[in-house]
Amino acid sequence: METLASPLCKTSHSGDAVNFAAVPPSLSRLPLATAQNPSSSWFKEKTDSPLALAQAHETRDKLMASHPELAGLFTIEIDEALINGDIDIAVHSMKDVPTYLPEKTVLPCNLKREDVRDAFISLSSSSLAELPAGSVVGTASLRRKSQILHRYPSLKDNFRGNVQTRLRKLNEGVVQATLLALAGLRRLSMTENVTNTLSIDKMLPAVAQGAIGIACRSNDGKMANYLASLNHEETRLAVACERAFLEKLDGSCRTPIAGYACKDEDGNCIFTGLVASPDGTRVLETSRKGSYVFEDMVLMGKDAGEELLSRVGPGFFDS
Repeated sequence: METLASPLCKTSHSGDAVNFAAVPPSLSRLPLATAQNPSSSWFKEKTDSPLALAQAHETRDKLMASHPELAGLFTIEIDEALINGDIDIAVHSMKDVPTYLPEKTVLPCNLKREDVRDAFISLSSSSLAELPAGSVVGTASLRRKSQILHRYPSLKDNFRGNVQTRLRKLNEGVVQATLLALAGLRRLSMTENVTNTLSIDKMLPAVAQGAIGIACRSNDGKMANYLASLNHEETRLAVACERAFLEKLDGSCRTPIAGYACKDEDGNCIFTGLVASPDGTRVLETSRKGSYVFEDMVLMGKDAGEELLSRVGPGFFDS
């Protein structure tokens, strides 16, 4: 769930039948579903990424509620079809979307963000602090690994895999605990597995964690208008701030970077950014506060990234 997604899938629509692709939050490009007969059910589910389907269903339901005229065929498939016009929209986990978008595509919509925090799951301990020295925590995320090792250097990390794989390894005793995005667990209705929820100050989330973005072709004004009606502006601005930070750092899934922007009680943007060495021995953090408007928030993200770049020094991410 931590890996960088491949470029946006492609989309197209004819009349009021809307075809769309849901991109799993990983590098794997899995065929999710096809439904080419209008009389058939909306989804013929063919995927081992239930989270991608949950996100796609959420988008479908919101579109249907806002625009009943779209009732009809929805086709979900992962394929490079957006630019070619084979499907109309692509649903993305925003933390997996590169900081650039392919030409001829736009991303006019972010759904309201889910809880950004990480969930701690264990059968033997109630928190990371309670895990015995030498315990193995199941995570392939360098962001999580570095922050864990910074606070608890006696712990170890192990394996990658989707939600179901990680929970199975936990039950098999391969690991003593695992960390997963709470947003994904909520969308999969699997929060009963959560032992504890880590606070933001204990585990800064990934850039754009918990946010869903929906892309369409840049020349498809009708679809862009449909999607814009679903946009949650507070989420869109927060994601833009965080992605500006990531872009300045030229970050990827191979670099331990975290960033989170939110609105405080006075309506201001509070941004916190972090970079860490993979072994957790060094963690550098910075924060910004400013107006909750697009231009200011993008500048905050870039400025925070520039500061941390000036502080890391050569070889920082190689340790």
